[in-house]
Amino acid sequence: MPTSKLSNFLVHRELILENHAHPKPWLNILECRKRNNGAVCPKCATLSISGYDSRKVRLKDEPVRGAAMILVVTKKRFFCKKCKKPFTEPLPGVLPKRRTTQRYRQAILWAAENFTDLKKVRRAYRCSHSFLYRVVYEQLELKKRMNCNYPWPKKIGIDEHGFKKSERFVTMIVDHDNKRLREVVAGKTGACLEYALSSIPGRENVELVSLDMSDSYKKFVTEFFPNAKMVADKFHVLRLLNGHINRRRKEITGDVRKNPVRKLLLRNRRNLNYFERLAMDRWLEENPDLKEIYLWKENLHSLYRCIGIRWATRKLQKMLDMMAKSKQPEILRLRKTLLKWRIEILNYFIYGLTNARVEGFNNVAKTVKKRSYGFRNFENYRLRLLSACN
Repeated sequence: MPTSKLSNFLVHRELILENHAHPKPWLNILECRKRNNGAVCPKCATLSISGYDSRKVRLKDEPVRGAAMILVVTKKRFFCKKCKKPFTEPLPGVLPKRRTTQRYRQAILWAAENFTDLKKVRRAYRCSHSFLYRVVYEQLELKKRMNCNYPWPKKIGIDEHGFKKSERFVTMIVDHDNKRLREVVAGKTGACLEYALSSIPGRENVELVSLDMSDSYKKFVTEFFPNAKMVADKFHVLRLLNGHINRRRKEITGDVRKNPVRKLLLRNRRNLNYFERLAMDRWLEENPDLKEIYLWKENLHSLYRCIGIRWATRKLQKMLDMMAKSKQPEILRLRKTLLKWRIEILNYFIYGLTNARVEGFNNVAKTVKKRSYGFRNFENYRLRLLSACN
């Protein structure tokens, strides 16, 4: 490879590599200077070629094959005839008042996202603990501003997951159109969400919102997104009776996790083979109260096997009429829930939108917390999560 191309690989294109020293096996020192002989005044933007002085600065650059790279750059000082003051020429890829290159800082972020822990990053890049944390979250903030700088899309999803005791819930806003995480908010109340999301423009663009059956989210979407229609998540509707089935089953068999009935009760009946159905029917005949709840759970599954809004509306209305005759408190409570969310449930058969992608990002959030051994600062957690899901 020619020397000029090799120097472009090691240093910036505007720098000329003049000398190379290798004092230690883990250290490389590169002496270089800028190619041009003039510079623009930072105050009046006037080109100046009047040399005033020069000085050398040491900059830490991205390691190559595990060896640290130190750039010793000769910076020229120029005199601006218009401002009557001297100034120092800027260096490409280096922000003012910093002794590290942007390439070095971006490499630290890459290592922090791919190494198992930050201790290995600190050893590989030979930096302090405080500098490492400062650079990682500084680069994550820049990455977040670059990726999330656009208005609201047409389809979004909302869901929450646990964070810690002081801030119990974290709300995730997912962009279904671009298949990415749009924003992360501490809390799930309407006031918290409105305060955190009011700066994002284009709320009138949102047409569809998928959400679980949370009253706080429903109220927030109604007030914050004027043109949005809500779709109740299919998974959360189907599991409405699962908790009641488990509670009734524990009263009969006790909390024995190895009991085969435990899993058979929650599975879709169409996925059971002949012998599993036969054993389930015989066991339910001895427990009629649990059998009624189990059959209504299967009716919810049959609702989502309807094709089209017309048949789904008829099926749901028929279910509501039959539920009114039941004496089970769990069934009557289910009927109230279905009546309250009737429009949102039926919207699924029109638009076919679910929260599956949001649940996938929730799984990513759990992985991020496990890899980081937990978070104390919510802003740091938010930046790491937005980076991992974009």
